[in-house]
Amino acid sequence: MLSLETLFQLFLAALLGGAIGLEREYQRKEAGLRTYILVCLGAALFTIIGVEIFNSFGGTKSHDLIRIIQAVAIGVGFIGAGLIVFKESHVQGLTTAAGLWVAAAVGVALGVKLYFQALFTTFLTIGVLAGLRLLEEKLFDQK
Repeated sequence: MLSLETLFQLFLAALLGGAIGLEREYQRKEAGLRTYILVCLGAALFTIIGVEIFNSFGGTKSHDLIRIIQAVAIGVGFIGAGLIVFKESHVQGLTTAAGLWVAAAVGVALGVKLYFQALFTTFLTIGVLAGLRLLEEKLFDQK
């Protein structure tokens, strides 16, 4: 059943996925703003659907929601695998793939109404992506 809370969950998924994607977009990475929004939004929707199905049919099999979460993780794994490339003796796209994986987890958290965990993880992820990149550049002269 569509409710204001469901709309809020989906809106927040788009917002938080976009917040992570904005940093990747700024760095001109393979996956940017739209990709992160779509991954987080899709993960949230799949999870919301799972919760609704679970609730509609009596909720007798708790492992069904876990299967949906596993499917989201596997699906994002395929997307991430497509981003990772070995080029000129180094790996590219690994951090972007890991960021998409976290964005999917944020979407799942929103789908099961773990709002604080989703917000905290988003801020922590942005801190890791932006803050540690600056630290790496200073310590290791990387760009």
